[in-house]
Amino acid sequence: MTPIYTRGGDGGETSLGDGARVPKSGGRVDAYGIVDELNSVLGCCVAHLVAEGGAGQAQLAGELTALQSRLFDLGAVLANPRKSAELAADGAPADPFAAASLEGLIDAHDAQLPPLRNFILPGGTLAAANLHLARTVCRRAERAIVALARVETVPGGAVVFLNRLGDYLFTAARAANRLAGLPDVPWRGGKDA
Repeated sequence: MTPIYTRGGDGGETSLGDGARVPKSGGRVDAYGIVDELNSVLGCCVAHLVAEGGAGQAQLAGELTALQSRLFDLGAVLANPRKSAELAADGAPADPFAAASLEGLIDAHDAQLPPLRNFILPGGTLAAANLHLARTVCRRAERAIVALARVETVPGGAVVFLNRLGDYLFTAARAANRLAGLPDVPWRGGKDA
């Protein structure tokens, strides 16, 4: 491996996966940077779930750890314009960011949750609160990739994957509270606040 510091980015540029040098403020760098941030927040979620203990928490932590690997894959694709174009091309192999597995996880968790009767606030356990934080970072990553797709090529499945991941993280936050025996935190609007 190369040393951690290379000094190559000291002038405000970085290298993409295809070797091109670009400003660190560029849309592609922003997009994969936010995906990396999301991955880090998921690491915090996993740590909180592990600390809480319990079989349900361990299962949820395992799901999140698997998703961290998928996010690492997504970041690598976003960091490489050529790979992005290959995955977006007609006749490309199956999109590695298919959302069907996330839908299965959402449905499985949702079947164990009480129906939502009103909006809820981010909160509850540390794991749940951090899962809500991850959801908001996920939505920001999604917006960045949508913006990037307007000017550069990105795999279409990336946007769908992040959209579904945001839904999953909302459901996972509710599941984390359920596993800890806590109810959702209800939103109280207007004079009820």
